[in-house]
Amino acid sequence: MNGLLSKLTVSIVGLGSKALLNAGFCSSVTVNGLENLLIALESDERNHGRGIVTMCNHISTLDDPVLWGVLPARFYRDSWKTRWTLGASDIMFTNPVFSTFFRYGQVIETFRGKGIFQPAIDNAIQKLNQGDWIHLFGEGRVNQDSSNPSSPNAGRLLRFKWGIGRIMMEAQKPPVIIPMWLTGFDKLMPEGRTAPYKFFPKPGAALSITFGEPVPAKDIQEALDTLVREKRLPEAPHSSNGGLNDPLRPQEEEHSGIVAEHGWLGAPVSHAIDVLAGVQHPGNPDMAREVARVRSAVTAVIQREVERLGSRVMGSWKQ
Repeated sequence: MNGLLSKLTVSIVGLGSKALLNAGFCSSVTVNGLENLLIALESDERNHGRGIVTMCNHISTLDDPVLWGVLPARFYRDSWKTRWTLGASDIMFTNPVFSTFFRYGQVIETFRGKGIFQPAIDNAIQKLNQGDWIHLFGEGRVNQDSSNPSSPNAGRLLRFKWGIGRIMMEAQKPPVIIPMWLTGFDKLMPEGRTAPYKFFPKPGAALSITFGEPVPAKDIQEALDTLVREKRLPEAPHSSNGGLNDPLRPQEEEHSGIVAEHGWLGAPVSHAIDVLAGVQHPGNPDMAREVARVRSAVTAVIQREVERLGSRVMGSWKQ
């Protein structure tokens, strides 16, 4: 019954998004590279545990689900070909009606301030290792400057959340990583409007949705290995709420490192903690620090790939 209700929810939302994109409400809708995602979604590798991660800039509250109106309608009836995503508890799960709707819409409830070792991230990793498709807004919030050509921050993103790095590190097989870039959604749903206008999309926006080519796993592995070898790993967070000063963090980091060593990024992770081979013990703070630094590096490498696509899209848009 739950599966049927989920398919119904996704289908209604998907068809509604498709209608908004195709009924003339927007002045134009340009889609580039959709075949990159469709090929990944229909790949037999998914049946053997190779998941898909799409990631893009977040420029309006309507980015998801409206952007998925570009998918073939038949996909909406198949949960294997529709995305899972993370959604903030304090925004999407504020009452029983919203909570039920978003859960059936394949949104994983995520709690701000509870760090990267919360059940939502565990759930996303599990789904990725089962071959599911996870879509992530790495910035964790709307940032309309990234697609504003007149902004000095055009094509640039806020620092990605470290949960992105944990999801990537603990994937056991290299996921198909597809960067994406959106433009125009900030005009469809501008920030800063007053009620009741802020609840409704504006007509006439020119939208573009670009799907980049999958990032070769080898490129990610080599970039991370270079950072480790050259000792250029970023520092890890040290806050008492989810950072290295949290008393539970050393054990959580050690477990995460062990899982990562058996996954697709195992070689650079092992390299980073090899120097501690003679002093490894449960709860070792040095081990925790190195695992956290590797995760920060993974997060930065992934963000760079999305920003590269953004720079190309914004560059061609200005010309």
